[in-house]
Amino acid sequence: MSNTASLRHLRWDDRGLLPAVVQDAETRQILMVAWMNEEALQRTLETGETWFWSRSRQALWHKGATSGNIQRVREVRVDCDGDTLLVLVDPAGPACHTGHRSCFYRSWEAFVEEAGEPQEGAAAQREAVTPGRRRVLDRLFAVIESRRENPPPGSYTARLFAAGEDEIVKKVGEEAVEVILAAKSQGDRRLIEEMADLVYHSLVLLAARGLTLEDLEAELRRRFRPSSQPPSPTQE
Repeated sequence: MSNTASLRHLRWDDRGLLPAVVQDAETRQILMVAWMNEEALQRTLETGETWFWSRSRQALWHKGATSGNIQRVREVRVDCDGDTLLVLVDPAGPACHTGHRSCFYRSWEAFVEEAGEPQEGAAAQREAVTPGRRRVLDRLFAVIESRRENPPPGSYTARLFAAGEDEIVKKVGEEAVEVILAAKSQGDRRLIEEMADLVYHSLVLLAARGLTLEDLEAELRRRFRPSSQPPSPTQE
């Protein structure tokens, strides 16, 4: 499918890279933007699945190799200047390591608020009344997913993933015991600290299983009922 000689006609930057815009072939939604070098593009064309170049790890990576969220390539297009690629794909799951279908899930107003900058006018009013935002958990889970996909040296989270699911489950159990001990005799501050540890390790377990915060939220939403409705026997 590929032609090695043709790759040389592309306008690679001084690092030998091109930006690759990944788009859902059916919905035309932009899913992500990543970088390809010649080998990544070659593998993408030969295997029919997306490969990219990680600038942080200086290594090739196969999208979905860990999470299972591979992207099957329908077509690769080149822009008029030959310096940007458009990759039309059929995604097997979310493109973003946060669990969102697209990496472009935040409005500008949401981004500004996450960055800690004050908002003005109507944008601030819209954000003030938007319910159910999980900004801290979203950011934490994004970091956890990033450590799984691109493990940096010295990262505790990356070491947990490398140790395997059994070790992660063990840590969740240990932290659950610490929460109980803190609740019984160590005061509120210690309880909060231990609860935070439990939440963190639980999120690592979710990521290790390829699950997301959206999966957890969907289950909680399924269980939620207005107080006027009697509980079902299975939810007592």
